[in-house]
Amino acid sequence: MTDTATPSTTAWWRHAAIYQIYVRSFADGDGDGTGDLAGVRDRLPYLRRLGVDALWFTPWYTSPMADGGYDVADYRDIDPRFGTLADAESLIAEAHTHGLRVLIDLVPNHCSDQHPWFRRALSDGPGSPARDRFWFVPGRGPDGELPPNDWQSYFGGPAWTRITEADGTPGPWYLHMFAPEQPDLNWEHPDVRAEFESILRFWLDRGVDGFRIDVAHGLMKKPGLPDAGPHPDPTDLPYQDCDDVHEIYRDWRKILDSYDGDRTFVGEVWLPTPDQFARYLRPDELHSAFNFEFLCCAWEAGALRDVIAGTLAAHRPVGAPPTWVLSNHDTIRHVTRYGRADTSFDMGDKRLSDPSDPVLGRRRARAAALMSMALPGGVYVYQGDELGLPEVRNIPDALIQDPTFRRSRGADRGRDGCRVPLPWTAGGPSLGFSPDGAPGDPWLPQPAAWVALSVEAQTGDPDSFLTLYREALALRRERLAGLPETLSPVPGAGPDTVCFDRPGGFRCLANLGADPVAVPAGARVLLSSGPLPGDTGGRWLPADTCVWLDLGEAGPGAGTPAA
Repeated sequence: MTDTATPSTTAWWRHAAIYQIYVRSFADGDGDGTGDLAGVRDRLPYLRRLGVDALWFTPWYTSPMADGGYDVADYRDIDPRFGTLADAESLIAEAHTHGLRVLIDLVPNHCSDQHPWFRRALSDGPGSPARDRFWFVPGRGPDGELPPNDWQSYFGGPAWTRITEADGTPGPWYLHMFAPEQPDLNWEHPDVRAEFESILRFWLDRGVDGFRIDVAHGLMKKPGLPDAGPHPDPTDLPYQDCDDVHEIYRDWRKILDSYDGDRTFVGEVWLPTPDQFARYLRPDELHSAFNFEFLCCAWEAGALRDVIAGTLAAHRPVGAPPTWVLSNHDTIRHVTRYGRADTSFDMGDKRLSDPSDPVLGRRRARAAALMSMALPGGVYVYQGDELGLPEVRNIPDALIQDPTFRRSRGADRGRDGCRVPLPWTAGGPSLGFSPDGAPGDPWLPQPAAWVALSVEAQTGDPDSFLTLYREALALRRERLAGLPETLSPVPGAGPDTVCFDRPGGFRCLANLGADPVAVPAGARVLLSSGPLPGDTGGRWLPADTCVWLDLGEAGPGAGTPAA
């Protein structure tokens, strides 16, 4: 049986390998300990050599950094920590000369409490039209002392904060589904819609190739802001996935399509059902969205087969390409997740303190990388994935900057562990993150063991993570990027395998079980995540290993477990 998604097209974003850059932690060009655009420009040759097609930048806008830049004070300028608007324009142009597209983060659900709109809403006082651009609502209770409803912030605690008016009297409450420093915008207001359409054009005019839309499912709220209730239905929450949000994206799509150059939208869409997810990918809305079900899935063959099949089935009716991602700036790095007894991931319970076997995690992460890159559609690489970086779980409390740590009173240690600055060299106080002689330390401390994981240490090592990623991305571009978006499962490969064929005789075989699996006789090995032992009787795929094969004249069977 052939599991068919949509036919391949020439659109680059349908099959792109996109590299996520968390700017603060990628490379520091000016020596202040914080990554910046100058650092990225210096490393563009590295990214071209890695073999990715596009770069996705997390927010680089002016921001107080209450939430790592996702609290935007000015959507049309660059934060001074990162550089200037001129630096961004030069970076976009230079990336294009290297054959790299540029996507930037757009944060439309909320802004910063330092944004001019919100500051004016506070200063203008009660009844000001400026407050209508946000959700300022009287409290409940005799004196308005209770929040307007029972909504909880994603970062912990109530989603409402009460203001004090200029004369010292208690005022209304404002909505913030994240930190209090991130007031939610009211997308029912025409000013908000017009402003973001203008922001889109501002950056499109400067050459960006697309946008990653933060909290794409959360812009609209149910009329009246009703309570979620003690036992909310996850498929019908009052603060997300409201039908009117699709009108916004249809309007945005018209703007994007009016520009030359095959621009694209990718949505951050966390929703519980495939049907809800797929509605954002209809032909006149977003081009693609992150596949969080795949990221969260346990390292179990049956579960992964189901997620892959379900992903393709969900995308097929709307003609959108699937995407595959293993880690990002909000999740525990998969090298650490895959070394745990429970290899799944849940944003609500990250289990950061669970023991993790680093050798097992690295072996599985290598196999997962090959498997994800072989699947039809687009693939995302979070910075450091290509180095096999683990989660840093021992950052001192005093250095943690993620607001979830404070909001949860330490119960959730936050996301800083996946945001530690990259190691570029095998020596120096910052492992090459900052220039030689830089006066400051990196904004988060790097583990000493990362010397062995640095780009310098891994370059030229045929068994390194970096070499595996470079070879896999090159083969993916050569063998898979131009193929139709089809996948044929190979059910006879064994219950503990994920095995599928792509057109042209390409097979991906991943062994997630404890026993070795036979490699099909006559198949040519293109690339494997680890050694393939064997003798004159054949080769074997060890546990937690993945191989790419050119079947040639080999038969359809993938072999049976070794005795």
